[in-house]
Amino acid sequence: MAGFGVSAHIRRVLALLGLMLVAGCAQNADVDKEAIFAPGIDPKAEAADGITVGHRLISAGEHELALRAFSRAALERGETDAEVLLGLGTANLGLGRLGQAEDMLRLAVEKEGDWPELYNNLGVVLMEQGRDAEAAGIFRKAYALDNGNTDEIRDNLRLALSKTENSVTTEENNNDYKLIQRGSGNYLIRQAL
Repeated sequence: MAGFGVSAHIRRVLALLGLMLVAGCAQNADVDKEAIFAPGIDPKAEAADGITVGHRLISAGEHELALRAFSRAALERGETDAEVLLGLGTANLGLGRLGQAEDMLRLAVEKEGDWPELYNNLGVVLMEQGRDAEAAGIFRKAYALDNGNTDEIRDNLRLALSKTENSVTTEENNNDYKLIQRGSGNYLIRQAL
């Protein structure tokens, strides 16, 4: 008799759980089914430009993904496109690959020598490498090309000049370098301690 009572109790619990499940499903039946799922893909839509995607990823601090986006843009535009080289150099700088960043930015300067953004970002790479005097000259060029219109370039030039003047004095390196992207928006690179 004891066994019969336990199984009847289990059946009641299972029945109650089943009713609760059905009641829960009935409450969710009114939910808009499209709100649950992600939107579909429009195969006819135009893909976003790799340069634009790369700049957005750098702004978000996703340098590795940005490097991939700029690499895809290189397939479309060519490996020697100045904007692609600027993006690749900036992404490599964000990843701490200073040698690769310098190479890409120098190639971009050869291709398109009148963009202040290129010179600014190259100056940041040189500052990161401790080549303050060379960086000051590069920032001067960026400042001249920009006609002094960009605060970030001016701040970087001031920082480079102050570091070259105080090169004999040992200071804690807690500086913020400002990168410029082509178009609108800025990047900020903080020097690691």
